[in-house]
Amino acid sequence: MSLTIETVKALQKEHGDAFYILDSALFKQNYANMMREFSSLYANFNIAYSYKTNYTPKLCKLVNSMGGYAEVVSEMELELAERIGVRSENIIWNGPVKSRDVMERFLLSGGTVNLDSMEDLRLAAGIAARHGGQKMNVGIRCNYDVGDGVVSRFGFDVDGGDFEEAMDVIQKSDVLHLKNFQCHFARRQLAYWPARVRGMLALLDRLGFVPDRIDLGGGMYGNMPEDLKKQLGGNIPSYRDYAKVAAGMFAEKFAKTEFKPELIVEPGSALVGDCMKFVATVKSIKKVRGKIFATLLGSQKNISMSGVNPPIEVLNMGNDGRYYSDVTMTGYTCIESDVLVTGYKGYLSVGDVVVFSNCGSYSLVMKPPFILPNFPVLDIENGAWEVVKECENFDDIFHTFSF
Repeated sequence: MSLTIETVKALQKEHGDAFYILDSALFKQNYANMMREFSSLYANFNIAYSYKTNYTPKLCKLVNSMGGYAEVVSEMELELAERIGVRSENIIWNGPVKSRDVMERFLLSGGTVNLDSMEDLRLAAGIAARHGGQKMNVGIRCNYDVGDGVVSRFGFDVDGGDFEEAMDVIQKSDVLHLKNFQCHFARRQLAYWPARVRGMLALLDRLGFVPDRIDLGGGMYGNMPEDLKKQLGGNIPSYRDYAKVAAGMFAEKFAKTEFKPELIVEPGSALVGDCMKFVATVKSIKKVRGKIFATLLGSQKNISMSGVNPPIEVLNMGNDGRYYSDVTMTGYTCIESDVLVTGYKGYLSVGDVVVFSNCGSYSLVMKPPFILPNFPVLDIENGAWEVVKECENFDDIFHTFSF
């Protein structure tokens, strides 16, 4: 979706000099494409959308309407899923911290809790002891080496005593039902995915047990322009590439078995990364000790691209600009490291608009209300603009404080 100068001027007049643009139609397209690539190789497949990556309610509702699951890691996200109408059986609760009362209510409603620690196990066992006769779905987050050089802090070491105890407690329980094994590894490179799948399949072989579903987590690249691919290493996998590894290996493993567990992945960035733009206005341009700085009404946290130059388009809004060979675009905050773009070459003037693409991942949800409230989110669908998040104001920030 390209923005014209006329469109931006109209949006500025109504919503101010900085805002997000959401492309929900592109999000739906990404979701459908990923579903097609994986399910064409392994039919019993579904997507659990990672709420933490971008929990804009409209996106979460779209996932639910398309039959996807909600993958949440906090009580806040769990409440969001419930409020927008996601059935408990379609919610997967991950994360390292869970309260007893909320876990109890969620398990009793039919949701699945992935146990991350012995404390989680003790909470679940205690809940089971109080509610005999009703099945409750739990999973185990599995931690093993995939050769990425990272010792993750999450989940149970599948070669450790805690994992053995967790399996023993669950399998001896008349209440707890082991719904799934889950894993997640943060490195997005395709090179680590075969080890991720092999590790999970080896665990099934070792235990002689296959749960209802196997959840391989997230950690996947999405669609992006070539310039961004080059900055990230150039060889960026497609949905099809991930599917060939994960769904392909599952198809081979369970080709001759009557029972085929549901395969789940938990994408966030891979679905929403390219579905949001951030529009920021240039507020000042100055030269300091030979360096040119352009200050924007926007922060690095609005684009979540630290250390990488995001794809940008500069719109000249009718001002007399000049050509610069090396501009550093900085944010409105008082933090020296608040840098959005380095080495910009081109015409620029105060009042111009910089449109940042690929801002859908960990931008909106990670931006704190530091110095200024957060900006609105606008979505265009069926030719009309819709405000899916209002601009925050003073009272939104300070109503929980005592004056």
